[in-house]
Amino acid sequence: MSAAAAARHPDFALVPRPDSVTARPGRFTLDRRTGLRAGPGAGAAADLLRELLTPTTGMALEPDPDGRIALLLDPAESGLGAEGYVLTVGPDAVLLRAARPAGLLHGVQTLRQLLPPEALFPEGAQHRTAGADWSLPCVRIADRPRFAWRGAMLDVARHFQPVAYVRRFVDLLALHKLNVLHLHLTDDQGWRMPVAAHPRLTEIGGRRAETAGDGIPHEGAYTRAELTGLVDYAARRGVSVVPEIEMPGHARAALAAYPGLGNRPGVHLEPWTRWGVCENVFGVHDAVLDFCREVLDEVADVFPGPYVHLGGDECPTVEWERSPAAGARIAAEGLSGPGALHGWFLEAVAAHLARLGRRPLGWTDTGGELPAAFTALAWRDAEHGRTAALRGHDVIMAPYRSTYLDYPQSADPGEPHGQDGVLDLRGVYENEPAPAHWEPGAARRVLGTQAQLWTEHARTPAELEYLAFPRLCALADTAWSAHRDWPDFRLRLDHHQTRLAALGVRGRSPQSPLLTP
Repeated sequence: MSAAAAARHPDFALVPRPDSVTARPGRFTLDRRTGLRAGPGAGAAADLLRELLTPTTGMALEPDPDGRIALLLDPAESGLGAEGYVLTVGPDAVLLRAARPAGLLHGVQTLRQLLPPEALFPEGAQHRTAGADWSLPCVRIADRPRFAWRGAMLDVARHFQPVAYVRRFVDLLALHKLNVLHLHLTDDQGWRMPVAAHPRLTEIGGRRAETAGDGIPHEGAYTRAELTGLVDYAARRGVSVVPEIEMPGHARAALAAYPGLGNRPGVHLEPWTRWGVCENVFGVHDAVLDFCREVLDEVADVFPGPYVHLGGDECPTVEWERSPAAGARIAAEGLSGPGALHGWFLEAVAAHLARLGRRPLGWTDTGGELPAAFTALAWRDAEHGRTAALRGHDVIMAPYRSTYLDYPQSADPGEPHGQDGVLDLRGVYENEPAPAHWEPGAARRVLGTQAQLWTEHARTPAELEYLAFPRLCALADTAWSAHRDWPDFRLRLDHHQTRLAALGVRGRSPQSPLLTP
């Protein structure tokens, strides 16, 4: 069977598409005697494999020095990078090798997809697996990702999501070899992360009276234990959690909690109940910078990863134009005017992040407004990403017309309400993080891409999953694989839908790939 034919065969219809698939005759069957051999450094991957398979299959996969399934770290596979792996399935043995632990974790997800879809039933689901054939097709897969950053942003600030669902979302990311959960924790409408020194952030900022006139109060916040537990849960699956704490704009929930942080300290605000861009932003006096440093100290304690997202976009200057304190800051710092306060503010908080050993991320509207230390998330369009890259920023491509999953998936009248416009499955699949016409130096600056699930219009986990799937599968495929073949993807997705169904994902059902050009 050719590599192309193997990729299309239902036994090997994997998402994302592996770099190389060589089908071989026969099958490997798991039974209750199947043991698991984990070499030095492979214990975490072995634990994950047991955690994911044992509840459904009933296979304990006990540790066994002669186990027929072997997971090994192998420096000889360093050519596949930090996340690549080689999986060899024969009739009598399974061998998963990688140079680094992350590669083994990705290989575990490939093993899951090679098993019958019933192997993905969630723990506690009604099992319909008596007498099931827990077997894998014989194959050799050599695989590695195209991009290092393959992510999804989940907005829990606009509509709070319980930590149990966020964990489920992490599981779905890991299944598709997406390795970043960008957690949007604060905005005008809600503040979801506790900060011990500032308890009113969640007590006041975590509650709003209604949402866009619906008259229904909305509230929610995580505990520190929930967030640290989430970080650990994600890490065991090869997913890094990147927190986003918005500043200096999108700050009204914080200002409702602590009016002294604003530009009009005597004015009492409530967390915003509308959508769009709010004119209320942080002030620029010393107490605000002290507050931001204290918040970021706690963020760094909870989230050990190298990146912290600071927001940074959509920051109106109208309050700064009217503020005597802002005028004094402009004069003291020798700035050109209120507009220059934005960059000054971000540079100040980025310097504190650097002292904490962290790197700042920020949304970029134009490619030119972020300080040099920032990695840019280009959300307007690809050209802004190119501009940022040519200015020397590392770039994560997130153009809204191909990565914002809060847009309806079709123009069908039954689609949920969302942003104006349509982003269909093919529109996501054709997202190209590093276009061929870019200068080589700009293309090399692209770390990867990510999808965005904003929640102005999505309130529940069911609504989120409908918006995410199957479009998130398309982004995962193009972020991981260098292969671009729309008909091939549609054929693989047709089979992959059976896996999503086993997981209870009720996404939008795409039309038959045979009927869609």
